[in-house]
Amino acid sequence: MSLRIKLYHIVFGTDTKAGKRFDIVLLWMILLSVLVVMLESVPAIRQNFEFEFYSLEWFFTIIFTVEYLLRLWISQKSFKYMISFWGIIDLLSIVPTYLSFVTEGYHYLLVVRIFRLLRIFRILKLVRFSSEAQVLLKALKSSLYKISIFFMAVLTIVTLMGTLMYVVEGGEEGFTSIPQSIYWAIVTITTVGYGDLVPHTILGKFLSSAAMIIGYAIIAVPTGIVTVEMSRTKEHLLTCEECDTQNDVEANFCRHCGIKFEHIERTNSGN
Repeated sequence: MSLRIKLYHIVFGTDTKAGKRFDIVLLWMILLSVLVVMLESVPAIRQNFEFEFYSLEWFFTIIFTVEYLLRLWISQKSFKYMISFWGIIDLLSIVPTYLSFVTEGYHYLLVVRIFRLLRIFRILKLVRFSSEAQVLLKALKSSLYKISIFFMAVLTIVTLMGTLMYVVEGGEEGFTSIPQSIYWAIVTITTVGYGDLVPHTILGKFLSSAAMIIGYAIIAVPTGIVTVEMSRTKEHLLTCEECDTQNDVEANFCRHCGIKFEHIERTNSGN
């Protein structure tokens, strides 16, 4: 086995002890590098340890640069890796430091390295959590049209209420334009309530009260839509008794452990 193939199994694979150790060490490096960037943003700490932060930033950047170049070299399809999700994240985790040569402030974007911690799902093989994430994604896709219609209805409501508030308040007390009044309607209906725009007329207060009540009713709608779709999605999944992996209800074997499902045997025997 050539060196390139060995490195490929270590860097991209998790089936070997060396591969697991490599990824675990990498995760700790990512976590520490993000922690350094966060601490550096605190003025009191940055003033006392400016040189140390600068050194650590370049230390982590050099390590991640070498790792990125290594992945490009050992990858069977380098360009495909470059344009993949992980390839883009890996590249973005090192670019900000080099941009600091051109202008200041970009190195704080290094917190994008936190996204690399998502590799833990692959490293620890948390298949169950991955399956649950797939259920959520399927539910969101299934409810996309319903939620889109819901948001269109909300947009219509806030536009109407913002326009009415502009007319009622007469352009005073901060309601100087329809877009400004729509901003107030959004803040009120979402129950955020910044308080920077407050109606003073009786009719304006009445509209404000109606917007608040509508807001409480609106909050529950998207939650209910997604919940129903998640229930429907889970009805079409089959849970493996051996590894708890979610499989399609029509599957004959578990996609993770390969065990044959008993319901297939019962169906065949009945036929």
